[in-house]
Amino acid sequence: MGPDSMDVAKPVSPGEVPKSGARPVDRQGLLKHSREFLDFFWDIAKPQQETRLEATEKLLEYLRAKPKGSSEMKYALKRLITGLGVGRETARPCYSLALAQLLQSFEDIPLSSILQQVQEKYNLQKVKKGMMRPALFANLFGVLALFQSGRLVKDSEVLMKSVKLLQALAQHHNHLQEQPQKALVDILSEVPEAVLEEVLPKVLKTELNSILGSPEHLELFLLAQQKVPKKLEKLMGPVNLFADEGIPRLVTVLKAAATSVKKERKLPAVALDLLRLALREDKFPRFWKEVVEQGLLKKQSWPASYLCFRLLGTALPLLSEEQLQLVMRGDLIRHYGEHTVTAKLPNHYKFAPEMTQYVEAFLEGCQDDSERQLAMVVAFTSVTNQGLPIVPTFWRVVKLLSAPALQGYVAWLRDTFLQPDLDALVDFSTSNQKKTQDASLHGPERAVFRLRKWIILRLVSLVDSLHAEKEEALTEEVARFCFFHSFFETKKPTSQIPETEQHFSPALESRTREVVSGAFFSLLQTLSTQFRQAPEQAQDRQPWSYRLVQFADMLLSHSRNVVPLTPFTTQQRQAWDRMLKTLKELETRFSEAKAKATAFQQLLLLVGVHLFKSPVESCDLLGDIQTCIKKSLGEKTRRTRSKATNPQEPPWVEVMVEILLSLLAQPSHLMRQVARSVFSHICAHLTPRALQLILDVLNPEESQDEDDNVVVTDDSKEQPLGDAEDKGSDDEDSKCHKTSESEESDEEESDEEDRDGDVDQGFREQLMAVLQAGKALGEDEEEEELGDEAMMALDENLASLFAEQKLRIQARREEKNKLQKEKALRRDFQIRVLDLIEVLVTKQPENPLVLELLEPLLHIIRRSMRTSSAKQEQDLLHKTARIFTHHLCRSRHYCRDVGDRVEAVYARLERLVQQAGRQADSSVALYYFNASLYLLRVLRASALDKSTRETQEEERAAARASHHSRPQAASCLDLSRLTPIYSSVLSAFLTKRNSPLGVPMFLSLFSRHPVLCKSLLPIVVEHVASHGQPRHQACLLLQKTLPTRELRLCFKAPEWEQLLGQILGKVTENLRTLGEAETKPEHQKELSSLELLNTVFKNIRQEKLTLDLTGVLGVLQSQQPRLQQKLQQEEHLTGTGSSRLYDLYWQAMKTLGVQRPKSEKGARDIPEAPQSPVSTKRKKKGFLPETKKRKKRKSEGAVQEEEAKPAAASGEQPPSTGKKRRNKRRTKVPAQSQVNGTPATKSPAPETPAVSPSSPTQTPELQKKNRKVPQVKGTTPESLDCPEEPTAAKKRHMKNLPAKGTSGRSPQSALPRKKVRLSLGGRSPSLLQSGARKKGPPRKGKKL
Repeated sequence: MGPDSMDVAKPVSPGEVPKSGARPVDRQGLLKHSREFLDFFWDIAKPQQETRLEATEKLLEYLRAKPKGSSEMKYALKRLITGLGVGRETARPCYSLALAQLLQSFEDIPLSSILQQVQEKYNLQKVKKGMMRPALFANLFGVLALFQSGRLVKDSEVLMKSVKLLQALAQHHNHLQEQPQKALVDILSEVPEAVLEEVLPKVLKTELNSILGSPEHLELFLLAQQKVPKKLEKLMGPVNLFADEGIPRLVTVLKAAATSVKKERKLPAVALDLLRLALREDKFPRFWKEVVEQGLLKKQSWPASYLCFRLLGTALPLLSEEQLQLVMRGDLIRHYGEHTVTAKLPNHYKFAPEMTQYVEAFLEGCQDDSERQLAMVVAFTSVTNQGLPIVPTFWRVVKLLSAPALQGYVAWLRDTFLQPDLDALVDFSTSNQKKTQDASLHGPERAVFRLRKWIILRLVSLVDSLHAEKEEALTEEVARFCFFHSFFETKKPTSQIPETEQHFSPALESRTREVVSGAFFSLLQTLSTQFRQAPEQAQDRQPWSYRLVQFADMLLSHSRNVVPLTPFTTQQRQAWDRMLKTLKELETRFSEAKAKATAFQQLLLLVGVHLFKSPVESCDLLGDIQTCIKKSLGEKTRRTRSKATNPQEPPWVEVMVEILLSLLAQPSHLMRQVARSVFSHICAHLTPRALQLILDVLNPEESQDEDDNVVVTDDSKEQPLGDAEDKGSDDEDSKCHKTSESEESDEEESDEEDRDGDVDQGFREQLMAVLQAGKALGEDEEEEELGDEAMMALDENLASLFAEQKLRIQARREEKNKLQKEKALRRDFQIRVLDLIEVLVTKQPENPLVLELLEPLLHIIRRSMRTSSAKQEQDLLHKTARIFTHHLCRSRHYCRDVGDRVEAVYARLERLVQQAGRQADSSVALYYFNASLYLLRVLRASALDKSTRETQEEERAAARASHHSRPQAASCLDLSRLTPIYSSVLSAFLTKRNSPLGVPMFLSLFSRHPVLCKSLLPIVVEHVASHGQPRHQACLLLQKTLPTRELRLCFKAPEWEQLLGQILGKVTENLRTLGEAETKPEHQKELSSLELLNTVFKNIRQEKLTLDLTGVLGVLQSQQPRLQQKLQQEEHLTGTGSSRLYDLYWQAMKTLGVQRPKSEKGARDIPEAPQSPVSTKRKKKGFLPETKKRKKRKSEGAVQEEEAKPAAASGEQPPSTGKKRRNKRRTKVPAQSQVNGTPATKSPAPETPAVSPSSPTQTPELQKKNRKVPQVKGTTPESLDCPEEPTAAKKRHMKNLPAKGTSGRSPQSALPRKKVRLSLGGRSPSLLQSGARKKGPPRKGKKL
C-alpha cells in the first residue's frame, strides 16, 4: 500500500470540502456512531423486557439529540419497519412497540408516510409465497404501531386506510386467525362517535348470522350498540340477541371466546359486554339462566367454566339484591363449590384465590353499605358441601367488613350454630359422594355436625383478625359463647346470663361439645398472645383468662339456672375457691415481684380453667401450685426453717418442676408458654434433684421409673375437632383414583412382608403338623390319594391355622404401630421439655447446675445422629444443638464458681475428652471437644476472689507494657492434670489414621489456653518428621499456632529460640525428600513442610534471632534441580506445574538471601513466539500485507542490540532495565543462572556449597553489638556502611570468594562456599546474593 492510498483516510478539517464529494463525509459520520447506534436495534429485539425498554429509551434520546431530518432518523425508521417482518416471531412485537413510541415522541413524522413505507416494503400483491406470512404480520404490526402511538384516531385519512388494510388482512385467516378483527375492534373503540358512524357501514356486516359468527364480529356489534345505537338501528333495525333462536349461537360464540383466552386466564371483553347489555335491557335473568347455566354449563369444559366463574365475580358489583340471590343460589355457584372441593391436587388450577380477589373488590367498593356486605359473605358461607361451607374458616375477606356488617355476620353464625337451617343452605354433593351408598354420609345429623364444627372454628378465627382493644365487646361475646357451651348447660333461662336464653335445635351432641372445647382453648391461646403483645394497652385491664374465670365463678354461683356438664365435688369447689383467694393475694404483690406474680397468676388461671375439662387432675395440681406459690414468695425468710422442720418434705421447687412437666405433657401451646414463663422465675431456686427430674425425661433410659413420672397424652392425634370421616370425605373426590391405586400397592407390599418377614418357626412347625396329619406331604408314593372328606378337613385346618397366623401378624403390626406412636409422643414431649433447659441456660448461666447439662445434651445429640432421619428426631437434634452451642458454649456469661466441685469438674472434663476421641462421627466429637473447652473456661475463671482478680489484672497490664513477661496461668488450671488428658488425645490424633478429632479442635484449644499449648507443643514437634499423615497435621498445627502472640508470651527468649531450633531441625529432615512426591497426600506433606519453614523464618526475622541456617540452605539447594526437573515434566505433560510448591520453595530461598531467577519467573508466563506464524500454503498464495508486517518490525536500536549480543554477553555490563535487559539475559542463561543459585539449562547441577576454612569468624559479643544492623558472617561493617556503592562492595566481596577447584569454569559460575550464620532481622544482601545484580542499596529491616 503506497503513500497515495493513505491520504484518503486522513481526517477532513471542518473548513475543507473533500474532492470526492460529501458522501464519504456522511459515511464517515455514520461509521463513527455505528456501534452505539446499531446496538439499540439489537437490544430492542431481545426477550428481556427491561432490556427492550431501556434500548428504546436510549434510541429516542439519541435521536432527539440529532437535527430534524437526520440520516439517523431515516435509518431508524427503515430499520424498525424492516423489523416488523423479521423471521423471529418474538421480535416483531418488540419492533412494533419501539416504532409506536418513536412516532409518539416525534409527532412531525407523518403517519401516512409510515403506512406507505410498510405497504411498499411488504406489498401483499408482489410478495412471494414463501414470504407471505412475515409480510402479513408486518402489515398487522405496522397498523398496531400506528394505533399504539395514539395519533391514529386523530388522522381520519390514515385511519380509513388502516381499516381497509385490516379488512384485507382479515381474509388471510389461516395465518392471522382473528387478530385483524381484534385490532379493528380495539381501534374503533377509541375513535370518536362521528368517525365511528362514518366507518361503521364499511366494517360491520348487517346480517345477524355474520354477527354471531365469531366473538370479534359480536364484539364490534356490541361496541356499535353501546356508542352509536341510532346508527346501528338505522343500518340493521331492531336486533334481539337474547331471542330463542340466537341463544345457541351466543353460547357457541362465548365458548370460542373462552378458548381464545385460555392461556391469559382473563374474562373476554365480549362476555362482559353481553352482561352489560343484558343488564341494560332488563334481560339478566334470561341471560343468566339460558346462556350461562343452561348453555355454557350444560356440557362442562374448564375454559367455559372459568369464563362463568369470572363472569360471576365481575358481575357482583353490578347486581341488585334480587339478582345477587339469583346467581348465588343457582347451578353456577354449586358448580363453583364442587370445583373448590375437588381441585386439591397440586397440578389442578384452583380458582378460589381469584374469586377471593373478586369478593375483596366487591367489599371494598361498598364500605358504606353494610347490608350489602353482609349479604355477600352470608351468601358465600351458605354454599356447603354436605353441610360444610366451601370457604375456609380463615377466609381473609372478613377484614374488609365494616363494624355493623361484622356484628351481623357474628350474629348470623351464632344463630346458625344454635338452630341450623339446612334448607336455607345451597348444599351440593360431588359425583363421587353421590356414588357412595352409605346412608350415614348423607344424613342430616352429619351435615349439622359439619356445619357447627365449621362455624365454631370460624368464630375463633374471627378473633385472630380482630383488634382486641377495638372490638373488645365482640371478642368477649365470642369467648363467653365458646366457654359456656363447652362446659355448661342451661337449667333455667335468666336475663342476667344471655347465654342461658340460647336454645339448640337439634340438641348439641357430645362430640360437638368436644370441638367447642378445643376451639375455646385455641381462642384462649389467641387472647393470651394478644394480651402479651400489647401490655401497655392492657395495664388497666385484666387478662382475658381472668375475665373468663370470673365469668365461670358467676356461672357457678347461679346453680339454679346453670349447671356444669361435670359437676364439681366438694373438694374441687374448695380448690376453686382457694384459687380465687390466691389470685387476690397475688394482686397485692404486684409492687414487690410483679413479673413473678404475673407468671404464677397465669399458671393458676390456666389450671383453673382446665378444672372444667379434667377436674380430678386439675384439682390436685391447684393445691400443689398454691403451696409452691406461698413457699416461693416467702422463701427468703422461711427457707432454712422449713428445711429444718420438715426434712422429709420435698422442696417446693421440685414439686413445681413436676407440675410443669405434667403440663408440658399436654399438647397445648398455651401450656407450653405458661410453663416456660413460670420456670424462668423459679430456675434460680433449682436444686440438683429438680434438675434431675428434667434430665430423666430427656434421657429416659438412664431413669428406672420414667413411666411413673409423667404420662404423655395424645389429644393432638385424636382429631378432637371432628371425625376422621369428615376429613376423608373432603378429600375423597380429589384422591379417589390415586388412593385406590396406593391402597392396592400397599396391600400387595404388606402381603409380601407378611409372607417373608412374619413367618416364624412355630408357624412352620404347626403347618407341617397339619399337613402330616392330613397326609398331604406325599412322602410315601404308595399311599392312595386323599378323599373328598379328608381334603375338606385339611382345608378347614389350614384355614383356621392361617386365620390364627393372620391375627398374630395383625397384633404384631398393631404393637409396632403403638410403639412408634409412643416414641413419637416421647420425642414431642422431649422437644417441649427442652424449653426448660433453654430457659435455665439463658436465665441462670452462672449456676453450677448448668455443668450437669453437658453430658445429657451430648447424649441426645449422639443418639439423634445415630437414629433415623425422621422429622421429630431432626427437630430434637437441631434444638439440642442450638441450646448446647449458642446458649451454653458460646455464651458470654458462664459459671465462675464451682466451689468444692473442682474434682468432679476435672473428672467430667477427662471423660468428655476421652469420649471425643472414641466417637465414630467427627461432628459428634466436635461437640464433646467443645464441651471440654467450656469446662476449661469454667476452671480458669473459678475460685478467683476479687483481690486475686485485681492482682491478675495488674500483672497482665504490666505484661502488656513490657512485652516480655509471661501471662499468669489461671489459679484453677492444674497443668499436671490437664496435660496428660489432652496429650493422650493429641498423640492419638497424630498417630491414628482415622481419628474423629481434627486440626481446628486443637487450634481452638491452643488459642484459648496458650499455657496448656506450651505443655503440648513437644508432642506436636515430635511428629513433624514422622511418616504418613501425622506429618501434615503436625506441620499445620505448628504453622497456625506459632504466630500467635499469646503463645509467645508463655516462653522466655532462650526457650523460644530452642523451640524454633527443634522445629527447624525436624523440617530440615522432611525437606531432604523434597520433590519426590508421587501422590497427592505426599505432595500435601511437602507443601505443609515448606509452609511451616516459611512460618519459622518469619518468626525468626520478627524476633531477630540468630540461628544456624546453613543446613537448611544446603538441603534446599540440593533439592533445586529435582524441583526444576519435576516442574518442567509437569508443564510438558499437563501444561501446568507445581507452582504452589515451587513458589513456597523460592519464598524460603529468598528469605535465606537467594533471589529467584527472573528467567524462571517468566518462563511460564511468556510463551515463546512461533517461528512461522504463516503456513507454507499461505505463503505460496500471496504476500503478507504491509499492515501486518509493520506491527512486527523492530526498531533500529533493537536490531543493533541483537547484533551486539555476543559482545555484551562476554563482558560485565551494568544492570539495566527494559527490553535490552531481557534480550541480553537470553544469551547469558548458563552463567546467570549459576550466579543466582540455580543450575544452567545445559550444564550439570552444582554441588552443595561446602564450608570454607578461610572464612573469618565472629564472636557472639559482636553479634549482639550489631544486632540492629543486619549482616552476614564474613562481611565487614564498612561494607554495610556504604550502601550508595553496591557495585564496589560487590567487587570487593567477589575478590574474597574462594575459587572452585574445577577447571573450565569461570569464577562466576561457582557458588560460594562458606558457613554462614544468617541474621534475618533485615533483608540485607547476604553472601549468597553477592553474585547477583543489585538494583540499589540494601533495605533496612522492618521494625516489628
